[in-house]
Amino acid sequence: MKKLEYRKKLKILRNIDWKLISIVLVIFFSGLIVLSSATHANLTGNFTQIYKQLLAFVMGTLIIAVFMMIDYNSIGKHYKELYVISLVLLVLVLIPGIGDVQFGARSWIRIGSFNLQTSEIVKTTFILSYAYIIDKNKKNINDLKTLFLLVVYAFPFIGLLLSQPDLGTAIVFSVMIFFMLYAAGLNNKILRNVVIVMVILAPIMYFLMAPHQRIRIVNFFNPEAMSNYQVLQSMIAIGSGGIFGKGLYNGSQNQESFLPVRDSDFIFAVVGEEFGLIGMLFFIVLFVLLITRLLMIAKKSKNTYGSLVIAGITGMFTYQIIQNIGMTVGLMPVTGVTLPFVSYGGSSLLTSMANIGIVLNICLRRKRMGLYS
Repeated sequence: MKKLEYRKKLKILRNIDWKLISIVLVIFFSGLIVLSSATHANLTGNFTQIYKQLLAFVMGTLIIAVFMMIDYNSIGKHYKELYVISLVLLVLVLIPGIGDVQFGARSWIRIGSFNLQTSEIVKTTFILSYAYIIDKNKKNINDLKTLFLLVVYAFPFIGLLLSQPDLGTAIVFSVMIFFMLYAAGLNNKILRNVVIVMVILAPIMYFLMAPHQRIRIVNFFNPEAMSNYQVLQSMIAIGSGGIFGKGLYNGSQNQESFLPVRDSDFIFAVVGEEFGLIGMLFFIVLFVLLITRLLMIAKKSKNTYGSLVIAGITGMFTYQIIQNIGMTVGLMPVTGVTLPFVSYGGSSLLTSMANIGIVLNICLRRKRMGLYS
């Protein structure tokens, strides 16, 4: 009996997607080395942020273990509850006395010394809920009435995020929705028309933005403006790194604090300055491997719901990676989006880990069906 249980455990371990886990581990621990420089731990001897990041990673590992023990299909069946919980979490931060304002947005709840960004949790709960709603309506996905209802389901989330205001996260949600609808079989003609409408509405959206958000857009089209200080310093740091970089802890823009928000939004600039083009390509290749692996697992999911969930997660990671790297080199407007598994932040890291746990959950059950190669 014990031998049989042991064999079952070994089989489960073999069924885990170790390639995905390996990619995540390499990204995280490589990022932790960069973070030690970005937080100036080498100068101050204060490793508090590093310890917090490691603690978040350990907690994330436990979350992954929990997610892998629960069938993702049974989670999806509670889509209504997940939908309501998601909305409540976004509303909570808007209540005075509960929500905490940081970086111009009321997106956090302070719990002791820990700041919880509820929208990070909602990324996961929204994907699990919305993917189930799409799955229920997939046969009529190209029917305008069905599509309108799906947009109506998502609209409150975008509206609440914009009211914080958190444009960066609102765009992340829009991309997640786009990826899930596309994976469900949305007609290319409809997608094209949506893009055209978004381009037409862009000027209106600009005037609805908060003042600091409009400044970021203006700075994007005027990169040499002094108000574009963050991006200018980022580009100086990356440019000075050259091909091989200045070496760990030797980046002057980083070490002398010229580079702003270097532990989070602009951590990729630290990579560029201290590890050069080689270091940046190293991380980019790792992220490409991550996205490729996610797409591979999505294709081989045992049902549409699993594929849609991974599509949403892939959309989230893809946009955050492109946006974060793009804004550090001046190719994208600054929106305050973190670099997955690399940027400092407990909420962001826990969300990323939780989503990897869901993917492993889907992958594991696919393999148990004997259909995954």
